[in-house]
Amino acid sequence: MEGFTIWLTGLSGAGKSTLGLELERVLVERGLNVELLDGDEVRTNLSKGLGFSKEDRDINIRRIGYVCKLLSRNGVVAIAAAISPYQEVRREVREMIDHFVEVYMECPIEVLTERDPKGLYKKALSGEIANFTGISDPYEPPEQAEIVCDTDKESVQESTAKVVRSLELMGYIPTEEGKAVLSPEREVTVRDRLEKLGYRKA
Repeated sequence: MEGFTIWLTGLSGAGKSTLGLELERVLVERGLNVELLDGDEVRTNLSKGLGFSKEDRDINIRRIGYVCKLLSRNGVVAIAAAISPYQEVRREVREMIDHFVEVYMECPIEVLTERDPKGLYKKALSGEIANFTGISDPYEPPEQAEIVCDTDKESVQESTAKVVRSLELMGYIPTEEGKAVLSPEREVTVRDRLEKLGYRKA
């Protein structure tokens, strides 16, 4: 089976790492080789020394993208969980990787602020933290993401099922009956989105 990359993008606290871990578990259970690249771990091990300027953020995302490219072309499912706030560099990464699936983890700032255990959003809103994505630094939502997870409304299991079902419909993984079952309404939503993006297999 060919490898591919699942790119989880969204604001801090939107659930990227949590969904990445659950996707990793489910796909490994299906017999796939999977590597999860979490944004925080990458910054510690691959991008140590980089700051949070736009240039440094872009360098970090390009590095993650390059690793995903290497993994994907060698039959691995690479899952990247990184804020990746800028559309332009996300497009670069998409063009770099042959099989690329973008997942937008959508969640309103109000909800993120309420459930933020570290209080980072409140500090950013009060000016205590500079260059905070979504507050004092921009986040550019993807316009053509293959999958959108509304993490203020969906459980982790529901978001996982949506991603896995989308991968089945796109032909990236075999369909397994009884696995990742969506409600009829969500099934229609997923199929419609993929068809609009040109995935005829949906």
